[in-house]
Amino acid sequence: MTAEHEGPRLAPLSAAQWGDAEYAAFGVLLGIPGEKVPRAGSGHEYDPLKFDIVGLLAHHPELARAFLRFNTYLLRRGELPLRLRELAILRVACTHRSAYEWGQHVKIAVGGGVSEDDITRLAAGNDGFEGDDRLVLEITDELLVDGHATWEMWQRLVDALGMHQAMELIFVVGTYAMAAMAFVTWGLPPAPGAAPLPIPADISGQQRR
Repeated sequence: MTAEHEGPRLAPLSAAQWGDAEYAAFGVLLGIPGEKVPRAGSGHEYDPLKFDIVGLLAHHPELARAFLRFNTYLLRRGELPLRLRELAILRVACTHRSAYEWGQHVKIAVGGGVSEDDITRLAAGNDGFEGDDRLVLEITDELLVDGHATWEMWQRLVDALGMHQAMELIFVVGTYAMAAMAFVTWGLPPAPGAAPLPIPADISGQQRR
């Protein structure tokens, strides 16, 4: 059985397990103090029990606060355009078989103007992409396979995107690869109704095990 089809191995915190430290961690994501975070089990739009990923990370509140602060920067305040960022994240999710990441970031990508055709093509490889899209996917593949990009690819990336965006891309790929390791290990399932994780291009008829 593949990891993305298994049930959760680590359960999100129950309502009774939420305390000041856990609310403070979630507050980092919401941009509000912990005491203003809706209480677990309240049924509020931002009830922590509705956010499985936060409920998992909050098993280690201090780690959760640090990670969510950094990840929030990449998603909300980084200079890398949404389209390029999401193409890279979706490639990471597909390669590392993270059904949760794939479902969440298909939604973000489509909401940001990435077409469903592009998302389908991305799962099948790099054919059909050109320009900055193709460069970002190729360097993402290098990072995932080799653990680094070649100097020539790095120079091309800087020339195309500038130093700040090029640096951010490496941290985006690394951050979401790390997150995928955690989510697949813990058995975090995709949200109900999320786009299903596709079979990657280098697999013929069977998913990677």
